[in-house]
Amino acid sequence: MYGQAQFNSKYRNKNRYKNLSCPNCNSEYIKKRGFRQTQNRGKIQRYSCKNCKYRFTYDDGFFRMRNDPQKITLCLDLFYRGISTRKIQEHLQAFYPENTSWVSIYSWVIKYPRIISKFTDRLEVKTGSEIQVDELEYHRRKSHKRKLGVDKNWFIDSIDTETRFMVASEYVKARERREIRGILKKIKEKSENQAKVVTTDAHPIYENVVKKVFGYDKHNRKYNIIHNVVNAFQGEGFNHPIERLHNSVRHRTKTFRGFHGSIDSAKAIMKGIEIYYNFITKHQAINCCPYELAVPELKLGVNKWLELIRLSKTFNC
Repeated sequence: MYGQAQFNSKYRNKNRYKNLSCPNCNSEYIKKRGFRQTQNRGKIQRYSCKNCKYRFTYDDGFFRMRNDPQKITLCLDLFYRGISTRKIQEHLQAFYPENTSWVSIYSWVIKYPRIISKFTDRLEVKTGSEIQVDELEYHRRKSHKRKLGVDKNWFIDSIDTETRFMVASEYVKARERREIRGILKKIKEKSENQAKVVTTDAHPIYENVVKKVFGYDKHNRKYNIIHNVVNAFQGEGFNHPIERLHNSVRHRTKTFRGFHGSIDSAKAIMKGIEIYYNFITKHQAINCCPYELAVPELKLGVNKWLELIRLSKTFNC
């Protein structure tokens, strides 16, 4: 193995291949070295490190996957558009000779939202002056056995009324101060204090948490945020944007038969719904995807699922 000074003098030109680095020694001095032949994905470019001679392939999010990326992202899109995993399996029988089990499809539905969210959760978004926060109640089975009963869980979410972007969301076991505070902190970080008003319902848990998270301005002697409380039962109005969002979420989740004991899978599926709402489907009120207004510098192609997965792997590397 070369010393660093000797190695730099011998190889002055860094790699030009997607800004890759060696997974073994983190060196950026690599070159193309043949192909890896796969059964369903064709030839995959293999690389070699000039420093430690380690050979590897680029992990674009589909490393060691037996199915084509187009097929995997097709299944993701169909699932979040409302098709069950078993119906997707039947659909694939007509178009792919090598059929996929519904179990594999479900594993993709759980796996890829987790990968994508590591990228999307760190995006800084452009928001309007008002963000609405609310929650949805869900009953999750403690087990696939019905006799063990159910747990009451909550999906806490928020929406920017101008761009219709779901700023932050989380599937949690309880609706307590800690869970509400976690969502509000994410809103503050992602919006960079662009929001001036946080609108909630009249639940008492929001009363002090909202102002404490956003802080108090001692110089101007006022809170950094205005907490707008809307009580629909007293005829004070209705939070239409976030209630419309809840209708979209319910439209997909009402056919679920429970999350069957796994809160981790429930969190992954609800995170996938957030990704689908923000980046995949058009919003009727703005006639585009919410990310196009909230994150205008982000450009996605026709297959947005595929683009997001590859961006996530590049970002995390």
